[in-house]
Amino acid sequence: MSVDTPRRIVLLRHAKADWPQVSDHERPLAERGRSDAPVAGRKLAESGIGFDLALCSTAVRTRETWKLAVQELPERPRTVYEDRLYEASLGELIALLNDVPEDVSDLLVIGHNPGMHALADALAGTAEGDTAARMNRSGFPTSAFAVIAFDGSWKSVEHGVGRLVEFWTPHD
Repeated sequence: MSVDTPRRIVLLRHAKADWPQVSDHERPLAERGRSDAPVAGRKLAESGIGFDLALCSTAVRTRETWKLAVQELPERPRTVYEDRLYEASLGELIALLNDVPEDVSDLLVIGHNPGMHALADALAGTAEGDTAARMNRSGFPTSAFAVIAFDGSWKSVEHGVGRLVEFWTPHD
């Protein structure tokens, strides 16, 4: 693929988690999360994006979100459970994107806030319509996702490289 290859990054925040007496990494989905995750999956399927790769945090709530959402997609993409997504800083998230193989056109990242919101905000140099305003007003709630398009290589991903083309939340 050439350096001007059109690409999309979809940033999906995990569904609503419960707060039992376990470590943060082991927190499972709450009942609302178990109902919202498939809805997010259906909305992703409606987007028509055929994901080449899904990177999912190793936290229980992200893995459960992905397990429920992926069932709604027409095809299951190759999935990598990535330790570096848990509690990642913005710089660490961008470095992770820079490591994505060049044969990937459409990437799905299932992660956490504040990272998903910060990454969407940082990558979006421009936005279509009111997508940026809606994203910033909502604060990137659980089960929300942002779609960022850019042209170029994964190694070129940096602040302002993309265009926010969609932002969706389950409870508008």
